[in-house]
Amino acid sequence: MRIRRPLSRRRGRRLKVLVTGAGALLGQGVIRVLNESTLGAYIIAVDPSPLAPGLYWADEAHLVPMAKDPEYFEQMRALLARVRPDAVLLGTDVELETFARHRLELESEIGCKVVVSSERVVGIADDKYLTYLFLKENGFPHPESCLPGEEDALIDRIGFPLVVKPRVGARSVGVHVVHDRRELAARSSEVERPVIQEHVASADEEYTAGAVCFDGQVEATIVMRRDLRDGNTYRAYVDAFPDLNAQVRAFTERLAPHGPVNFQFRLDSGQAKVFEINARFSGTTPFRHRAGFNEVEHCLRRLVLGERPAAPRIEPMILLRYWTEMVVSPGSVIGER
Repeated sequence: MRIRRPLSRRRGRRLKVLVTGAGALLGQGVIRVLNESTLGAYIIAVDPSPLAPGLYWADEAHLVPMAKDPEYFEQMRALLARVRPDAVLLGTDVELETFARHRLELESEIGCKVVVSSERVVGIADDKYLTYLFLKENGFPHPESCLPGEEDALIDRIGFPLVVKPRVGARSVGVHVVHDRRELAARSSEVERPVIQEHVASADEEYTAGAVCFDGQVEATIVMRRDLRDGNTYRAYVDAFPDLNAQVRAFTERLAPHGPVNFQFRLDSGQAKVFEINARFSGTTPFRHRAGFNEVEHCLRRLVLGERPAAPRIEPMILLRYWTEMVVSPGSVIGER
């Protein structure tokens, strides 16, 4: 999947970018759009599995421990000190908290840019109840929500159906729509650390939006209506959506992420009721690239090359996701050479 394109240089050499999570949908998307950018970057991909597809789309690949491994961060720090990338892009959720905590330290020690938001922002985005509190406290539209033990008041206010989901989770895993108290009790007991929320609108009113923000200033946004399959976007409908982009800008300015952020919401009487925030690039990053907004390239040009990229011009289109395959010969498997 290597693509030849013009080279951007830093200190007389190719821009060197390390991408984690080469086996994850997110990490693979970041590698793909970086390969298709105009940067001509030298890509270093890392993942715990030697069969992660993204490892084979890079110029250099390394195996690293799982993020939950006690040795993970020290081994990552040692790898960064050895390969000296200009930037680090994170391709999984589970690494965000660690890199947020150590971002300034790594940037000083290694001399690279780590594209990750603050611990505060990552914490708000990671926990769906904290997401609800952030939206409520800032006067933004939001699904009414509560924790177990507070459901009677919620039912009195809005009734059923309700949604039971993990406070920390992704891809709709553990998400259940319930229609009465019996279902609510059963599902709440099954889900680890649940939050109970209003069921907002219908699936054909669901949107995903992205923004890039630095120093509290929003530099670009994009909104797409979407269809889901197994918790992931598999069709996206791109348009200008001026009112929704204005709402996304307001969310982003108040949250103040460092770099990319993703909002997922449904429309309720024209208001975007956000039910999930991801303080990172998202699984729809390749969709946005096809629509004219390569947010990975935008962040690298902004942080590493010191440029101020223009906001993208978004053209209406429909984007379809599909499966494909690749071949790796047994003798080429990373770690077995």
